[in-house]
Amino acid sequence: MNAFYTIILLIFSNIFMTFAWYGHLKLEEMKLVTNWPLIAIIVCSWLIAFFEYALQIPANKMGYIGNGGTFTLMQLKVIQEVISISVFVVFTMVLFKNETLQWNHFAAFGCLILAVYFVFMK
Repeated sequence: MNAFYTIILLIFSNIFMTFAWYGHLKLEEMKLVTNWPLIAIIVCSWLIAFFEYALQIPANKMGYIGNGGTFTLMQLKVIQEVISISVFVVFTMVLFKNETLQWNHFAAFGCLILAVYFVFMK
């Protein structure tokens, strides 16, 4: 169950991370944060990122094999990267209609899947 909870926490952590990093771009596009100073956008992003850390840290602690979890550090990082890209793609396709997926994006994602395979290979 640690592996399941770790992955769920990582998914939600990455949702917050993606909104912290890229959400302001959509808010600017919607004219909700026009003319905000950069420092205000940074502070708002940090406030959102707090929730990312509140989920990411327990996910890593729970999932790490050294704490009784299932994954090595390398495995945790690769899982996190695949989740991060997956969340980002959904975020982009839903909120930014002008962005399109192209063949090279799928090729890059395939490489990440290969990374998961190789990092779990004995």
